[in-house]
Amino acid sequence: MGRARTLAQVYRHFGEVDAAETSPLYERVAVALSESDEALRAIEAVPARKRHPTVILAALHDLALAGRAPALAAAYAAADGDAAAGAAIDTLVRMTDSVVAIAARRQTRTNETGRCAVLYPAIVEAARRVGANAVGLIDVGCSAGLNLNVDRVGITYGNGQSLGDPSSPVQLSSSIVGDRPIPTRAMPEVVARIGVDLDPVDVTDADEARWLRACLGPDQPERVARLEAEMALAATAPPLLLRGDAVEVLPDAFARVPAGALPVVTTTWALSHFPLESRLRFLHRLDEAAAGRPVAWVSAEGVGVAPAIPTLGDRRASGHSIIGLAVFDGPALRAEAIGRCWSRGRMLAWLAETDSPATAAP
Repeated sequence: MGRARTLAQVYRHFGEVDAAETSPLYERVAVALSESDEALRAIEAVPARKRHPTVILAALHDLALAGRAPALAAAYAAADGDAAAGAAIDTLVRMTDSVVAIAARRQTRTNETGRCAVLYPAIVEAARRVGANAVGLIDVGCSAGLNLNVDRVGITYGNGQSLGDPSSPVQLSSSIVGDRPIPTRAMPEVVARIGVDLDPVDVTDADEARWLRACLGPDQPERVARLEAEMALAATAPPLLLRGDAVEVLPDAFARVPAGALPVVTTTWALSHFPLESRLRFLHRLDEAAAGRPVAWVSAEGVGVAPAIPTLGDRRASGHSIIGLAVFDGPALRAEAIGRCWSRGRMLAWLAETDSPATAAP
């Protein structure tokens, strides 16, 4: 009973606090699950680390999208909170084994290309500092590799600046904090797109693509539409996905970047999942790769998470992240904080010196 009450509190808090502003359907469903003893017992059949509401709700949504829970699918389509709550409990109780199987096998995914608003100017800055005319992108913790299309999306910033492709089916926006403009240079040619993940998602696989959809709330049509556009764009030029631990796989990834191109490793809120020892080994891998040619690392991580990147005196868990740029060139390492960002890139403060328009590349 103690475990059930604790689980009930988790689901009620998720509904009343986490989902309240973003998904009225999930607010109602999560609270209903917290009040159902049968539902809570079913959730306890899931491995402890997979009992979080985001995982269970995504597993239920996956069943609905797959046509295996038609009543739940209909309630979601009608945006009927009461019907969705009842159908979610019924589905969870009747199909506990299926929910357990999905939750145990899957990881929730939130890796949409909104992060590109941060990555684009930072990658451009890395290339400028090295004088590179071509880059090979290596995204660590890539999920579906959507960030690897950073040069193929359009980005509009709150100060009127824009980057990328204005005709792209994927258009993003980000607010600018402060008065320093972002770099206006265009992205160099991208000659390699490589994703590294323990469990990468292939968007050309129907089941994998459905899981990405399932990780979004059924009443978030704008996010769903953007994800569909992102997956369609990625499917036109699928990245190379390497499965495994980043520290072990990185040498293979570097080897796949053509000579003459600058390898740019990107991490966006990925290193927090690494123990400190692994983060330091990750940094050592980058240093090793730089023995043969320059290597750049662009990071957007919580304050103090990315080794070697200054924290600017900011406190940990301060609500924003540090945008870091490290350039490894032989024995030399230049690492600095070039910006801050909030809400996974929806707000951005650029800190690095920016080229004047007269010196910016066309």
